[in-house]
Amino acid sequence: HRDFGISIKLRPGERIGPEPVGRRNPGVIYGLGNLVENAVDFARKSVTVRWSWNEAAVTFSITDDGPGFPPEIIDRIGEPYMSTRQGTEAGGGLGLGLFIAKTLLERSGATLYFRNSNEPGEGAVVQISWPRSVFLNPESASATMFDTA
Repeated sequence: HRDFGISIKLRPGERIGPEPVGRRNPGVIYGLGNLVENAVDFARKSVTVRWSWNEAAVTFSITDDGPGFPPEIIDRIGEPYMSTRQGTEAGGGLGLGLFIAKTLLERSGATLYFRNSNEPGEGAVVQISWPRSVFLNPESASATMFDTA
């Protein structure tokens, strides 16, 4: 990541069952990377990436210690042209990064949830979950994590 003096902490969570394995998917890699970059951009000091899996789902969560999502837009996060950044000098954009990331991850079978943390010192939380079935039979699934096109 760009060196903003932000630490990125990796924290494994509950891992029940065999480790999920999938083929490389550039859309998933881009989508997850974009979400981490956004967290770094808004963090004060740190970003935490957690992952877990069980029989039902494979889940990642990305949490920053920044101000969190503005409550008035939280239900619209991921829509095109939705941005809270102001001006290019402040790193502002068109509001397409999260839209593209969300779209790519959803095409892989993921569901995304955006919320603010209730924990002290934590801000925004993005949770990405795939049904475990996405990892069980990649050859028969269309538009899943395993597609590379």
